[in-house]
Amino acid sequence: MVCLMSLAKIRLYVDHPLGPGQSLPLEEGQAHYLFGVMREGQGARVLLFNGRDGEWLAEVTEAGKRKGVLACLEQTRPQTGLADLWLLFAPVKKARTDMIVEKAVELGAARLLPVATDYTNSERLRRDKAEAHVREAAEQCGALTLPEVADMAPLARLLSDWPAGRRILWADESAPPGGPLAPLGKAAPDPWAILIGPEGGFSQAERDRLRSLPFVTPVSLGPRILRAETAAIAALTLWQATLGDWR
Repeated sequence: MVCLMSLAKIRLYVDHPLGPGQSLPLEEGQAHYLFGVMREGQGARVLLFNGRDGEWLAEVTEAGKRKGVLACLEQTRPQTGLADLWLLFAPVKKARTDMIVEKAVELGAARLLPVATDYTNSERLRRDKAEAHVREAAEQCGALTLPEVADMAPLARLLSDWPAGRRILWADESAPPGGPLAPLGKAAPDPWAILIGPEGGFSQAERDRLRSLPFVTPVSLGPRILRAETAAIAALTLWQATLGDWR
């Protein structure tokens, strides 16, 4: 296996086709980062990915303060997809929501769905900001695919329109502790979704609704109450270790 750090120390997401000899322009922000912040110049090597064509080693052929051009040299990794895993989460304070988004990318979620619950204390989530965090996290962690970020929607509406065949792993703080992997032991790998609640937990009406749905599997994440971002990390880790790409 090729050591990526021996090829290039910088990795960028680009919205352009990648292939042998392909030339592509840098966005202004990328040019500033590459040439102004990282002090790279013409001839520098960069790793590129676009979510479709795998990962490519590229060389800087033109370098300027606000623009630049890269040329693809060779493919370093073929394109692979993500496990069909969604993360439903109630936005919390900004820094902690940013952490949820970042760690969801690192842990291989394919789609992020912010939900409004009865106790959600953040009324909105800026989709463009979340998508920027997704790109940055994917660049840093070596992901080849960017998870989709959906618009924020009421949990009740999502449950009413839930797609057939997709199960929900509900991190239920009221579930009996012990054996959190047991409900997943004989389950099919995908499609699944993970549901994480807000800081105040779910209301009794929401709990009753979730427990009545046949596609929802409640699980305990241990004997302690976890903060929302910790619960997201723990649940994603358990799923990946049991059904996902950590096996």
